[in-house]
Amino acid sequence: MDGSRDVESAVAGSTSAGGGGDGDMKRALLIGIDEYDNVRPLAGCVNDVTAVRPLLARNDDDSPNFECQLLTGPPGRVGRPALLQALADLFAPGADVALLYFAGHGINTGNDVTLVTTDGVEHAWGVGFSEVMGQVTGSKVPEVLIVLDCCYSGAAAGVPQLGAAHAVLRDGVSILTASRSDQPAVEVRARGVFSQALCGALEGGAADVLGKVTLAGLYAYLSESFGAFSPRPTFKSNVDRLRDLRHCRPWVAPAELRRLPELFALVDAELPLDPSYEPTAGLGDAAHEADFKLLQRCRGARLVEPVGVEHLYFAAMQSLPCRLTPLGRHYWRMASDGRL
Repeated sequence: MDGSRDVESAVAGSTSAGGGGDGDMKRALLIGIDEYDNVRPLAGCVNDVTAVRPLLARNDDDSPNFECQLLTGPPGRVGRPALLQALADLFAPGADVALLYFAGHGINTGNDVTLVTTDGVEHAWGVGFSEVMGQVTGSKVPEVLIVLDCCYSGAAAGVPQLGAAHAVLRDGVSILTASRSDQPAVEVRARGVFSQALCGALEGGAADVLGKVTLAGLYAYLSESFGAFSPRPTFKSNVDRLRDLRHCRPWVAPAELRRLPELFALVDAELPLDPSYEPTAGLGDAAHEADFKLLQRCRGARLVEPVGVEHLYFAAMQSLPCRLTPLGRHYWRMASDGRL
C-alpha cells in the first residue's frame, strides 16, 4: 500500500551479532511499527528495519559492527511501555555509541514530533521526542546517533517551550530525519522511500575514498536523492568528529594512498608518464605497470587526472603527465602527515 507515515491524515525484536569491530562497544535499537489501534496501519516499517539491520550489524567485509536489537512485535505492534524500556536499555551505560532508528507514524505536536505507538490514542499518541531527548541528555553514552523515518521528523530535538523550531543538542548527538517538520514521510510498495535510499547509502553509495560511511556522508547522499517537491531530509549534529557508521570496500586502500607522496614529490607536482606504464605497450616495465594500476584506481576515485587528454591510457601512450585533483591533494597531505 502506498501512503505517508502521517497520523493526522490517517485518523478515521530479535538480536544480531555485533559489537564494533573497531574496538568500540556499539548498540543499535531498530524500531518498526506497522500496526496501530487507532490510526491506519502502515506496510513498510518492519520491512525497513529488517533491511537496515544487516547493513548496521556487519561491515562490508563481514566484520562485526553494531549489535542490533529489533523492536517490531509481536508482528508490527509496539506499545509505549515497551518502547520506553527499549530506549532506557539503549541509552544505559556501557556502550561507546548508541544508534536509534525509528520507522513508523509520526505526528507534529507543537515544535516536537511524537513517535506513535500501537496503543496510542488522541492526546497520548506515544512517546514525544522531547522524552527521548530527556533520556539522551541524561545518558552516559558518549555518542548518540538517531535516524527517524516518520512524518514531521524534522521537528525532532526542537524546544517546545521556546515556541519556535530551535534545537539544542548535547555534545555527541546527531539526528538524521526523513522529512522537515512540516512534511510527511512516504512509503511505496511496502518500503519507506527514505529507508530504501538509506540502505543504498549504507551499502556503499555514501562511502568515501577509504570506504567509510558517516552520518554526514549519509545526509549528503540522501539530500541528493530527493527533489525539491519531495520530503527533504534534515540533519542536526553537535560533534567534534565524524563517527564511522559502516566500513565498505575502499576505492583505494590506505596502504596505496600512503604511496601518493612517493609518486608525486610535491602536492602540485606532475608525474610524467610514458608508454612503459601501459601494459599493452609490451615494454615489460613491471614497476611502472604496477604504479599505473594504482594511478588508474586513483583516477576512478577522482584523486588523479591526466593532463591534456581525457584518459590515463592516452597520457601514457603520448608521454603526457598526470596530476593530483583537489581531492587527491587532500589525501596526499594526509599521507604526508602520517594520518593514513
